[in-house]
Amino acid sequence: MRAHFRKLVLLILVACSLWAIPAAPVWAQVRIPADAIVDTDEIRQVLQQGLTLEQQRRWGEALLHYEDASRSFPDQPEIEQRLTLAKIHYDLGRRYSDPSFLDALRQLSELNTLDVYGEVLLKIQTHYVDSPDWQALMRRGTANLDVAMTEPAFVERNLAKADREAVDRFRRHLHEQLDSRPVPNRYDAKNVVKWVGDLAAQELGMSAQAAIQEYIAGATSALDDYSGYLTANQLDDVFSQIEGNFVGLGIELKADDDSLLIVDVIPGGPAAEGGIQPTDRIVAVDGRTTKELTTDAAADMLKGEENSVVSVEVLSEDGNRRTLRLVRRRVDVPSVVKVDIIDKEMGVGYFHITSFQKTTSRDVDSALWSLQRRGMKSLIIDVRGNPGGLLNSAVEIADKFISNGAIVSTRGRSSRENYDYMAHAPGTWRVPLIVLIDSESASASEIFAGAIRDQRRGTVVGVRSYGKGSVQGIFPLDVARGGVRLTTAKFYSPSGQAISKRGVQPDVSVRVTAKVPAEGDLAVAELNDGDQILKAGLQVVRDRLSQR
Repeated sequence: MRAHFRKLVLLILVACSLWAIPAAPVWAQVRIPADAIVDTDEIRQVLQQGLTLEQQRRWGEALLHYEDASRSFPDQPEIEQRLTLAKIHYDLGRRYSDPSFLDALRQLSELNTLDVYGEVLLKIQTHYVDSPDWQALMRRGTANLDVAMTEPAFVERNLAKADREAVDRFRRHLHEQLDSRPVPNRYDAKNVVKWVGDLAAQELGMSAQAAIQEYIAGATSALDDYSGYLTANQLDDVFSQIEGNFVGLGIELKADDDSLLIVDVIPGGPAAEGGIQPTDRIVAVDGRTTKELTTDAAADMLKGEENSVVSVEVLSEDGNRRTLRLVRRRVDVPSVVKVDIIDKEMGVGYFHITSFQKTTSRDVDSALWSLQRRGMKSLIIDVRGNPGGLLNSAVEIADKFISNGAIVSTRGRSSRENYDYMAHAPGTWRVPLIVLIDSESASASEIFAGAIRDQRRGTVVGVRSYGKGSVQGIFPLDVARGGVRLTTAKFYSPSGQAISKRGVQPDVSVRVTAKVPAEGDLAVAELNDGDQILKAGLQVVRDRLSQR
């Protein structure tokens, strides 16, 4: 689920909106290069911090913690184990706080739920980038169900009357029967899952549907970090993100110190009109404090239908508390922000692309012409913190600046996923170009930055990007409301460079020693506030001008 929904940031704009543990490593007596030595004390400290979050059942924060740790200490089995466990807990918590999932759990029969599982497996077999390992998918489903039987939300709904010893026997029995069982094809997988559902109903009195749903979620999450099962509400969320508009309050937030920290406020939205500012904290929702709720549950309470009302208690940095009643409504989310001339003497234009959605091409055109009228002579495009979006949108933006040659190539298991996206000369902007990236620039951002770098159309400045070099497709289900997100292809920059796990290396690397200022600040203010990457980009512009 590092999808690139890596940082635990929740866009509260929508209507309603991962595993088996391997054995410990055996250390061989070999000479290890000095630069490969890992600080075991630091790893131990990281694990202890994560376990503290686990014990407090703060699974969203634990997930973020282990994802950061996994990037800092790659290929460390203990960290990967804890990351996997946190993913399973977090994903389950999200499902069981999702009204559309709970509705499906109540309304679908065992046969219907099995049909959903069968359809999910068929879509995996048809569309996934690699040939599926059915046994691995089955093991993940078993791990999901095993963990679910320890989760209060699952237990309360499905095992309230079950004997705890019977539940533990059932869990052991599942692993004994299934962990090493061969699963040669999807038909066998479906038969096994039917057996699990029937056994759960017979021995524990729980609905077979609840057990089968864990195998549905497990099958997709077993594939990779970016594939997953989507409830009906989550599917709606995805399409809203693509369209660039949502129903909600118009805020971006993250979990922080038993509260919801406001990261950004969309102008014109209900939150903005209510006076909410970045750095404010939501400490209660509809009379319930965020301390008594998980951050995920509190965030979910902010969601709702259009024209519905939510009460939030807001704490400002100065300690002022106030209660606001806000009406949820449709909010347009701009994908291009901070359009400005940041150096009037040199005519340096700037804008930040926050995501690649359907409206981004139009938004970029508007920004370019606005800057052109204001005397733009060179341009800085900022895709830092941009988790990606639509492949076609990234191609369209790159095509505005590249006159010929490849932009990106995709390769998948199916020949229909193999495509070379090429640039076109008409309408190309010739303005000197700088692109800013960071470790949170991912997916479509990496397509754009990689094309600009490889085609020598501009200079990429910053730090190595995230390394999400794959394409996902969204596939609605026919049997029931919901869908699956599946990796269908991997993409390669014009030079043939794979992006997965490697990222885009900037032309000019910047050593970052402080955090970039809050997203809501203007670019000019960021320059004055020590934004090293932006300053480095501006220096590249100055150096070029001095050479003319």
